[in-house]
Amino acid sequence: MMSKRILVLLSLALPACQSTGPGAESQPLQLFNGIDLQGWHADIPDLEDDPGLPPSFVVRDGILVSQGRPQGHLITDASYRDYRLEVEYRWPGDPGNCGVLVHASTPRRLYGMFPQSIECQLHAGNAGDFWCIGEDIRVPDMQERRGPAENWGVDEGKSRRIKNLSDDSEKAPGEWNQMVIECRGRRIDVWVNGDHVNDGFDCSAENGQIAIQAEGAVCEFRKLQLTLLSK
Repeated sequence: MMSKRILVLLSLALPACQSTGPGAESQPLQLFNGIDLQGWHADIPDLEDDPGLPPSFVVRDGILVSQGRPQGHLITDASYRDYRLEVEYRWPGDPGNCGVLVHASTPRRLYGMFPQSIECQLHAGNAGDFWCIGEDIRVPDMQERRGPAENWGVDEGKSRRIKNLSDDSEKAPGEWNQMVIECRGRRIDVWVNGDHVNDGFDCSAENGQIAIQAEGAVCEFRKLQLTLLSK
């Protein structure tokens, strides 16, 4: 009899624990556990022809390292919507190219490698740019930040880059940067080291996986924390 009563009380309490209420947020989720790549899978096209190539992503001393080559992506197993993603990254050597992709879906949608997504650029000197990869998004001052409207598109040969609002927010190579990406409905906002550097709306997707790039340069990540947001 007592056990049944306990089960009833637990069943009544569970929805209350799960509900965040208006304006509330969930407890943060650590997408990277500092130990291994649990919860992620890699998609590296070159490994299909040469399985002996070194891994593109490794964990070293509690740091997630994108080794730059072979090029490809590390992708979350789960999909997410309405969240704030906090990323801390740095260039341990020569700064170069890397990125965080949100709303990722179809693998190898572009150039046989990039998954369909919106990329939030980490490329040194251009952190916070949007790159449209099979998905699209709008920003204020579209022509100024994307070029002539007749060239816009989400596929090869089109104007897929949308410039950020500031190229002065990044820290010197070797120092840790913080990027915050907030996805709410069809809006995406990006901050770099506290500066609001991009503000997209009318995105063609509102949910999907999250991906980290290996795109030529070594990039280190010590934090990948996701907080679900209430609507």
